[in-house]
Amino acid sequence: MSKDVVYLWDSRVSTFNYGDASQHPMKPLRLQLVHELLNSLGVLDYVRMVQPPPIPTSALVTYHTRPYIEFLRSTNCGEATCAHSRVFQFSSDCPPFEGVFDFSSGAAAASVAGAVLINHRKADVAINWCGGLHHAKRMEASGFCYINDIVLAILELLRVHKRVLYIDIDVHHGDGVEEAFYTTERVMTVSFHKGDNFFPGTGKRDDMGMLGGRGYSLNVPLFDGITDDQYYYVLFRPLIQSVMQRYQPSAVVMQCGADSLVGDRIGTFNLSSTCHAQCLQFVRGFGLPMLVLGGGGYTMSSVARCWAMETALLCNAPVNEHTLVPEHAFSTYYTPNARLGIPSEHSRRNENSNGYVEKLLGLLMDQLRRVQGPPSVTGEHRETSWVPPPLFDPEVWQT
Repeated sequence: MSKDVVYLWDSRVSTFNYGDASQHPMKPLRLQLVHELLNSLGVLDYVRMVQPPPIPTSALVTYHTRPYIEFLRSTNCGEATCAHSRVFQFSSDCPPFEGVFDFSSGAAAASVAGAVLINHRKADVAINWCGGLHHAKRMEASGFCYINDIVLAILELLRVHKRVLYIDIDVHHGDGVEEAFYTTERVMTVSFHKGDNFFPGTGKRDDMGMLGGRGYSLNVPLFDGITDDQYYYVLFRPLIQSVMQRYQPSAVVMQCGADSLVGDRIGTFNLSSTCHAQCLQFVRGFGLPMLVLGGGGYTMSSVARCWAMETALLCNAPVNEHTLVPEHAFSTYYTPNARLGIPSEHSRRNENSNGYVEKLLGLLMDQLRRVQGPPSVTGEHRETSWVPPPLFDPEVWQT
């Protein structure tokens, strides 16, 4: 039993909906599907489950502006003024639904709690499938995301860790996280995503950071239909191996958006859940403290099957892609005799030639070779532009 793996869970987060629940693709109910599937499989017996306390405003404004957080709190009733909605980029993608502040701050509370538990050596791995909302900016909502729980969690980790590696395997570019750390070498961001004018339209290969962060943003833009072998063996494994050797982080945050799976309602890749899990397993194999987060994923049954399998992988529960989905409260969301694994069906034409993928890897490796390593790697001291302030009394988060 691996009680060094903490599973952050607050059942209230799954009860919200983005206004018209039948129309909006982001459905918090998927989080309840994940939880109930984990429970039915017995995986929750292999983790230490923690319900995070509410996150204080002082923590939220370590990154977000106070006017933005105050506006978000004011929209919790489900209404917002048109003028302020335009300023803070609320839209049909990011509507001011009832409970929006409770939902987004609850997801952030769990991610920051995981970071605090890692910092205080209360966990080796912390899992928050409610988190991973990587598009939110300092003072605006974006891409279904209102509070950037990832940035807040990384700021907490930086209180203890000299450098943190962020890896994003969502189908969308992790633009909010990259933007937050674009000028510092203390965080390296690596995002594997669909390019080619796909939302949010950022993450070009030559977007690599600036000032002190020059070279510390790695972007891997891909086209429709990428396959397991190209994604994992040609790109992910060799690139992350080199990142680990060159950057030598002491903690990792990994965003495991499930919209990169085959058959996603929005995503356009051909990845199996086995490939998705292999990426997570490879990173875990380096033995570093790790915060694992959710993200996108718009075919709910696929999200639940993938994240349940990955939770089992992280805590060494006897569950794998061949395990049948048990009968439970949400069984009707799965086809009869469904297995946890989601096979890679080449439902989309693969627009990624082998030549393109190999050239892309070569350019990224060259970028890594040119990066001047952080102080403990090169032996050269370099000042960073900021030091994150203490968030709050860590005793609040003890379990």
